[in-house]
Amino acid sequence: MAMRDWTRQWWDGRRQRYEVVTSTAVLAELDKGNLPHREEALAMARRLPAIAVEDDIRDVVDFYIQHRVMPNDPVGDALHLALASFHKFDYLLTWNCEHLANANKFGHIRRVNALLGLHVPALVTPQQLIGGR
Repeated sequence: MAMRDWTRQWWDGRRQRYEVVTSTAVLAELDKGNLPHREEALAMARRLPAIAVEDDIRDVVDFYIQHRVMPNDPVGDALHLALASFHKFDYLLTWNCEHLANANKFGHIRRVNALLGLHVPALVTPQQLIGGR
């Protein structure tokens, strides 16, 4: 409940301070998901511009999985990180604190992205951006 409230607080009060996009991967994940508030989340995400998953992204995803940066799920966390890194997003906003917004993983992500010559987005939760900028 708190996560949803923080997300709503960021969405309603701070989102306009950022250029916010989503991806076709996020839309597909929400569409097939079984979240309690799935329809609301999907409706919110559909209001955003959605970037497509390009072939170059698949190579980055494979590299992340091979180097154990992300779990072996080519349409999950590795894809989200690859999209944000490849497109040089400032932030990847997520509640996934196990694989993405996890300070223990930042060093590994930075090293692997450096090998690939990719940007490293800040991996943050909506709660962290409520008071930002």
